[in-house]
Amino acid sequence: MIFAHGYGCDQNMWRLVAPAFEDAYRVVLFDHVGVGRSDLGAYDETKYSGLDGYAADVLDIVHDLDLHDVVFVGHSVSAMIGILAAIKEPSRFSELILIGPSPSYINEGDYIGGFSRADIDEMMQALDSNYLGWSSVIAPMIMANPQRPELSQELVNSFCATDPAIAKKFARVTFLSDNRKDLPSVRTPSLIMQCTDDIIAPNAVGQYVSDHLQDSTLVVMNATGHCPNLSAPEETIELMKAYLKRD
Repeated sequence: MIFAHGYGCDQNMWRLVAPAFEDAYRVVLFDHVGVGRSDLGAYDETKYSGLDGYAADVLDIVHDLDLHDVVFVGHSVSAMIGILAAIKEPSRFSELILIGPSPSYINEGDYIGGFSRADIDEMMQALDSNYLGWSSVIAPMIMANPQRPELSQELVNSFCATDPAIAKKFARVTFLSDNRKDLPSVRTPSLIMQCTDDIIAPNAVGQYVSDHLQDSTLVVMNATGHCPNLSAPEETIELMKAYLKRD
């Protein structure tokens, strides 16, 4: 079981979830380049100009550890990274668990991504001009658990621990990506875990992903915000286990 973290986070964000699966699975945690204990020198602007570069890293891990029948658990942008990896080498993956996935964050025609292009441009401008200030403003909105300010502070700390130059580039790759056309190519059974009141990936996005994957199960969580791995680990674990035991 490979756990892949979302934007601005690192593998530590899985500490409340991953241990629950160690008895049944070989658990693999990693940091995307630019965060946590990753090698900053490995960052290549050309390779990581799109999500395919990050998907290639996932496949490198799969190959290096000789992994098969992988349950890939991807949070936020890593949900799409996992989808791209599974499309390229479907024989390596048995299940995809997609937490707060979004194939495109920008509204277009009938598609509701949650943001206008102007919204995204404004976000990028704020991020470029004051990354730390942007982090402190956006974190409580992403977490959406105002009664638990310590969760928002943890997210702020995680943002601040990320290399700012790489974070700004990864933000553009994340929020300007459009992987809608890739969804029908997925052959791996998928669980979509949709949070309530998620400003990053609203309900319409989760439904869109479910409608365009060939073999998917959509579950709407009681958890609010975009990070149930931190705010609602028990519910996250319970839903994952129920899905994996469905057969």
